[in-house]
Amino acid sequence: MNISKILTHWYSVNKRRMPWRITKDPYKIWLSEIILQQTQIKQGLPYYEVFVTIYPTVFNLAKASEEDVLKLWQGLGYYSRARNLHGTAKYIAYELEGNFPETYEGLLKLKGIGDYTASAIGSICFNLPTAVVDGNVYRVLARYFGIQTPINSTEGIKKFKSIAQKLIDKNNPGDHNQAIMEFGAIQCKPSNPDCSNCALRVGCAAFNTEMIDQLPVKLKKAKIKTKHFNYIVLNSEDGNTRLEKREGPGIWQNLYQFPLLETNQILSIGDLKEHQGFQVLVPADFLQVTLFNKEAIVHKLSHQHLHTRFWIVNTKSLNGDSVPISMIRQYPVPVLISNFIESFDFKLS
Repeated sequence: MNISKILTHWYSVNKRRMPWRITKDPYKIWLSEIILQQTQIKQGLPYYEVFVTIYPTVFNLAKASEEDVLKLWQGLGYYSRARNLHGTAKYIAYELEGNFPETYEGLLKLKGIGDYTASAIGSICFNLPTAVVDGNVYRVLARYFGIQTPINSTEGIKKFKSIAQKLIDKNNPGDHNQAIMEFGAIQCKPSNPDCSNCALRVGCAAFNTEMIDQLPVKLKKAKIKTKHFNYIVLNSEDGNTRLEKREGPGIWQNLYQFPLLETNQILSIGDLKEHQGFQVLVPADFLQVTLFNKEAIVHKLSHQHLHTRFWIVNTKSLNGDSVPISMIRQYPVPVLISNFIESFDFKLS
């Protein structure tokens, strides 16, 4: 059975119409792949359209400020993707004269590009026979061949890449890669796949052994940590507040937030007032402290859950650096902060 031929035929009939599928421009393919990493198409598509409108070429993106790129990225999460996107754009524009590397090895050297993205760009844009392996491909291969090796193990990563590489159509690698990914996305879905109408059903090991729901196998993740975030929202009578930029590595690097007190446990209002960080940050003559949300807002990340509370501190004025409240929507912020800004009217009670 020629799996590649079956998949590419299926793809020609069933593929969804997407703007990045009507071009081989490496800039647009690269942009779409970075946006769609860990992001569903329905969420990523509007971002892609905005990016190609505002930054139609890699030179336009390279000339932008990182702050503008982060602001445009706001809401997509995993902000290191945006920082790497901007850094790579500058490198390609200024060091490579706007030309993307045309080899797998060259693409792999670019910041923010791993095996999957290098394989996708290489095959679609430069006809390189390099197989992509993403979550959809893992699922199709695991089920079809009945592979029970965990997909997130070292052995599994090597094994699935090897199998994917053997299956690729060397004469048409771009369509092959897009076909197997699309097949996994809309046909061989994680739950309740339509096996009765599947082009690969006859040879599918999982279907024939009734193991559809058991494959692919994945090792359990490490225990998720819980953190308590207490944002201090200063709200002065003269119309100012305070924002700080998150420096250094970690989540939301280079994004802005209200001053943060991170604690190991829930704080009462008394605990908050006695906290050294609060006393350093807030003027001694503050007017009032209130808790905006009695129930913590739980923001779930892949490795930790943030139990977040916003404390509103009304003051007459602010000492040190401050930001006009009317300007805060111009700053790139995590979606957690953006949602709060939209729900709070910044008026003294």
